[in-house]
Amino acid sequence: MQDDIEIYRQSLINECKFTSSRSQGPGGQNVNKVNSRIELRFDVSSSLTLNEGQKSLLFTKLKNRISTEGILILTSQVSRTQTKNKEDVIEKFIQLIVRGLKKPKKRIPTKVTKTSIERRITAKKKLSEKKTNRGKVDNDII
Repeated sequence: MQDDIEIYRQSLINECKFTSSRSQGPGGQNVNKVNSRIELRFDVSSSLTLNEGQKSLLFTKLKNRISTEGILILTSQVSRTQTKNKEDVIEKFIQLIVRGLKKPKKRIPTKVTKTSIERRITAKKKLSEKKTNRGKVDNDII
């Protein structure tokens, strides 16, 4: 899957739209003058690179990051320069797509061991015994 993404990396990046704005990050007066914050927008629903199965997988795995219009929005304002922020946001984007397209491993059900069953039963017996000892106290014994 990672190899597939590396092959399609450039076409995925070409489908992205980049916008710049003023950053909140480090830079002093540079922050007030230069648009160094980069925002990446990727329209998952109208992507030509991804097939329908990959799109549905991304929609399910990245549902909190994808807007109702089907657009994935990522930003970067770590650096003082646009180019470094653009490289950073592209790397974030590729990693997110790779993680989103990774299919989960099937769970193999395991058997319960005999010792764990015995442990559970002895714990239940101890708890039961403790609760039966909580009964009414007979004052005639004292």
